[in-house]
Amino acid sequence: MSKTDEESRADRYDDVDTSHLDSVEDGCGCTEIWEHTSEREEAEESDADDE
Repeated sequence: MSKTDEESRADRYDDVDTSHLDSVEDGCGCTEIWEHTSEREEAEESDADDE
């Protein structure tokens, strides 16, 4: 991948909100990300059920 490709990839994702991954450690794998997002969704569903 050339430097130009890397820059355009970074530019493409500048406006993507990744705040939901802030508590995930850098370098973790797909499984850890999936577990984190699943736990978060379950907590949000539980909160919605309580309302």
